[in-house]
Amino acid sequence: MFKLSRLAVGAALCATLSAHATTIGLMAPLSGPQALVGQDQVDGFMLALEQLGGKLGGQATTVLKEDDQLKPEIGQQAVRKFIDKDKVDVIVGLSFSNVLMGSLPRLAESGVVAIATNAGPSPIAGASCKANVFSVAWQNDGAAEAMGKLAQDKGVKRVYLMAPNYQAGKDMVTGFKRFFKGTVVDEVYTQVNQPDYSAELAQLQQAKPDAVFAFYPGGMGVNFVKQMNQAGLLPKLPLYSVFTVDGTTLPSLRDAAAGTISGAMWDAALDTPENRKFVAAFEAKYKRTPSEYAATGFDAANLLDAALRKTGGDAGKLAAAVKTAGGEFKSVRGPFRFNNNNLPVQNYYAFEAVKQGANVTIKHVATPLKDHSDAYHAQCALR
Repeated sequence: MFKLSRLAVGAALCATLSAHATTIGLMAPLSGPQALVGQDQVDGFMLALEQLGGKLGGQATTVLKEDDQLKPEIGQQAVRKFIDKDKVDVIVGLSFSNVLMGSLPRLAESGVVAIATNAGPSPIAGASCKANVFSVAWQNDGAAEAMGKLAQDKGVKRVYLMAPNYQAGKDMVTGFKRFFKGTVVDEVYTQVNQPDYSAELAQLQQAKPDAVFAFYPGGMGVNFVKQMNQAGLLPKLPLYSVFTVDGTTLPSLRDAAAGTISGAMWDAALDTPENRKFVAAFEAKYKRTPSEYAATGFDAANLLDAALRKTGGDAGKLAAAVKTAGGEFKSVRGPFRFNNNNLPVQNYYAFEAVKQGANVTIKHVATPLKDHSDAYHAQCALR
């Protein structure tokens, strides 16, 4: 059974309380250059919980938050605390791919249901998939695959690839190349949280590609796009990107983002009934436009609400309930379900940053991949 909150213990002993209480461990980078990514996940989750009356599945819910600082060793400490000390029922967030992968052994050993809201590294999509580990976000390659297909469809011949040197960066580049059949001029990996790209941009100029594909989330994306613009490379050199120009970075990038093309499974510009309601509620509460990280946090809470309604408080049934609920709850991104590997089957869209008067807005321009399954799910033994 899910454990009862302290306030409920006395009532339970008196047999006057029939409802259970749920404790969620929510881990994200809440400090440093990627804090805006982590905060949006937290805010999206907490907005959904508020809309649900502070309950998931009708159960009173407590959320414990930890800052992993985008450091795998800190993330491992937080996960151990959640599992061993806090005895949480579910862990949500789980940060970036390097942090998630560092915590995977303990998560698998514990059996605690874990729902990633910002990572889907290729190992957990394939041979290292786990029955209790889900991603409500994406398999890392997916948005990049959409950009590779879009570039291919547009007849681009020569592309220069750039990403930070960690699991997600490598996954993004791999995904782009899976669908792009032209020439890769160069494949450059930079340090995680690197602030200055002047040397790499000089090399890019010398290479003279037809287009650039880049993956630089959060603060890295702000620095990269601004420096690319300052170097005079935009708009004469088309930029296809993922997690680089989005709701977290656009307020800082403003005009520098104009003309860039981004691949994502969601954007505030997506026109679905659920998304219109979500965006309006988020903007009303937080006074800013949500990013895809807020959307995945919001979806994670609603997914858990649907799953917990199925379990009757039985923790042993939660993983199966989450998997089933994935095809039933209404995601803000449109069609969604879990594949056999517990990662999403979903659409991947293309969005363009467009200058309109004094503002830059995001416009949905294409859906390169529909109802898309990742390339690794056949390697997963789960069914």
